[in-house]
Order: sequence, then C-alpha cells, then structure tokens
Amino acid sequence: MKIAIASDDNKGLQSRVAQHFGRCPYYIFVELEGDEAKEINTVENPYHAVHEAGMVPAFIHQQQADVMIAGGMGRRAIQFFSEYGIKTATGAAGTVEEALHAYQQGYLADDSACQESIDHSQ
Repeated sequence: MKIAIASDDNKGLQSRVAQHFGRCPYYIFVELEGDEAKEINTVENPYHAVHEAGMVPAFIHQQQADVMIAGGMGRRAIQFFSEYGIKTATGAAGTVEEALHAYQQGYLADDSACQESIDHSQ
C-alpha cells in the first residue's frame, strides 16, 4: 500500500503534516509492506502555488497512491480522490510518522471535509 501525506517540509517521516493537502509544498509517499515502511520518498507539489480543482488529486493518482492523508481537505477534493479509488483521511497533525501511525490504528477521520470547505460550500 502506498500512502501520500501532505507535508510542510522535506524531512521524511519527521516532516510536519500540512493542514491543507492542495497548498502544501511537499508530499511524503510511504510504501508499506504490512505495517512496516519499506520506502519513503518526498515529492514537491507542482501545484503548490496555483492549482485548479482536480489537479492535485490527479497528481496523487499518477504517483499511484492508495491513500491521501492531510490535516484537512475540501469535499470536492474528497470526491475527486474517491473517483480515483484513493481513500482519504483527515484530521492528521504532528509529524508524518505520527500521522501514519494514527492512520494505521484507525484514529483519523475518513472522508471528513475541513471546516473552511464547509463554510465556503466547496
């Protein structure tokens, strides 16, 4: 399983989780074998500065991720990910490693749009 985690910096598992998946500067991709991280890669977000709806989910899909984890994301993004067959998990905080463990233990919310998205009907 390949998990993408939105990140504010480029420090691998010690990176800070970004609170918005589309505006983060990096994605940390973790390839899991069972519960063990086998490969960890950092990829710059090519749409960090500007993007249109659907561009980032398409990029994550191109990276062959099965799951997208972030602090938050909007309803439309969740819908795009769903169309690609990518699970989403929101509510992540702390380091990428902490978010990964929280996801593995079932502590992160699935398909929950962030309050900003709800407030702006996105």
